[in-house]
Amino acid sequence: MTNQNEETRSVRVLRVGEQVRHVLSEVLMRGEVHDDVLTSHPVSITEVRMSPDLRHATVFVKPLLGRDEAVVLKALRTNTAFLQREVAARVRQKYAAKLKFLADESFDEGTHIDQLLRDPKVARDLAPDAD
Repeated sequence: MTNQNEETRSVRVLRVGEQVRHVLSEVLMRGEVHDDVLTSHPVSITEVRMSPDLRHATVFVKPLLGRDEAVVLKALRTNTAFLQREVAARVRQKYAAKLKFLADESFDEGTHIDQLLRDPKVARDLAPDAD
């Protein structure tokens, strides 16, 4: 019985994380945050990871083309209280989740791996033997 409860809880955590992602994306896309940086830099909310108790949300973001990432993160962090209120109003939960914004490094890691695999020395090592 415990396993089913854990599965239900984890599905709920994923579902709430996705709802938070949608709300934040919508708020940013519509320019509802009155911040010059956020209105002039399109931001993608790539993932939201909720804590098991749904009280904390880690929000992974990527500015379009990776431009001015530090500036965008600072603007998001400056407007965290507003964004938390918007999420609380639109995602019905017992507690309003505390938001924490982080840069999504997964794209950078993928690009780095791709570059490594294209290196001639690595490509030579990965090629089938011509014996």
